[in-house]
Amino acid sequence: MLLQKILRELCVLCEKFKLYDIKKKEYLTYMKPTLLVLAAGMGSRYGGVKQIDAVGKNDECLLDFAAYDAKKCGFGKIVYIIRKDIEKDFRERLFDRVARNFNAEYVFQTPTALLSESEQKQAAERTKPWGTIHAVLCAKEAIHEPFAVINADDYYGRAAFETLGDYLSSINNDCTEHAMVGYILGNTMSRNGSVSRGVAQTEGGYLKSIVENTKIYYTGEHFEGNEIISELDGKTVPMTGKETVSMNLFGFSPKAFEGFEEYWANFKKTSLALPKAEALLPVAASDIIKNGEGKIKVFTSDESWFGMTYPEDKQVVKDEIAKKIAEGYYPEKLWDK
Repeated sequence: MLLQKILRELCVLCEKFKLYDIKKKEYLTYMKPTLLVLAAGMGSRYGGVKQIDAVGKNDECLLDFAAYDAKKCGFGKIVYIIRKDIEKDFRERLFDRVARNFNAEYVFQTPTALLSESEQKQAAERTKPWGTIHAVLCAKEAIHEPFAVINADDYYGRAAFETLGDYLSSINNDCTEHAMVGYILGNTMSRNGSVSRGVAQTEGGYLKSIVENTKIYYTGEHFEGNEIISELDGKTVPMTGKETVSMNLFGFSPKAFEGFEEYWANFKKTSLALPKAEALLPVAASDIIKNGEGKIKVFTSDESWFGMTYPEDKQVVKDEIAKKIAEGYYPEKLWDK
């Protein structure tokens, strides 16, 4: 009887941490990494809810292709971070379809999340989400294994998921050596306006620092030039286009949450009353290194990025996806169910 009780309690504990399904009486994916998708952005430059805009031949969203690639590359679960106000559309146009084919769940990011009552009063003017590190912390309770983080409006390429999937499957939850897939700046630009990129400094294959450049663009009245400019700290800085940049494609063990919580606590001390201040993941990742709390191994992708920063980008994305379907990279119908 005592042994049965112990086994039952063990099953309940395993179910709590997503290791065992009591109803199905089967073990679930264990130590397969999780894909965490940052899908709560307001899309102010895009002019709509780009996370669930159709770009595939069967009305698939860009995120369908990310989920498909992640599943093929060994990820065991996908967690979306969304806003409450898009939940209905999100479920109808993306989530329910993905969840029929993949272990999936979603959590909410709200302006009052992770704030005390007094802190909420200080931030009374706030309407937009607090930024990417706040989003990641909102998902903490849903993550119990090494995880990758991606933006909802970026296409990263399957090779990047394969690289991170392999790496994250090889580390444990207490590992302090995290990872990042960097891209070549010139492969991540838009001809429709400026982009925000974290410019990475590396040494010996590891990240030294990331400097967030919030306004990088091609020269020319209509961004038709070949030179790339960054406006940084009130100065105009020429870029070569060969810089390694962060596209928010990181891989972490759950140990990283300790550093993220420290960064968030410090951010709140100075920025609660600033309605547009954002707690950014690349900055928090840099702090892990700066504070001696871990390392970040940098993998580099040569693939060309494409994404949906501006409305004009949508046709570019649809054309790129159609090309990949024609080449056999993706099936015309992505999901079986």
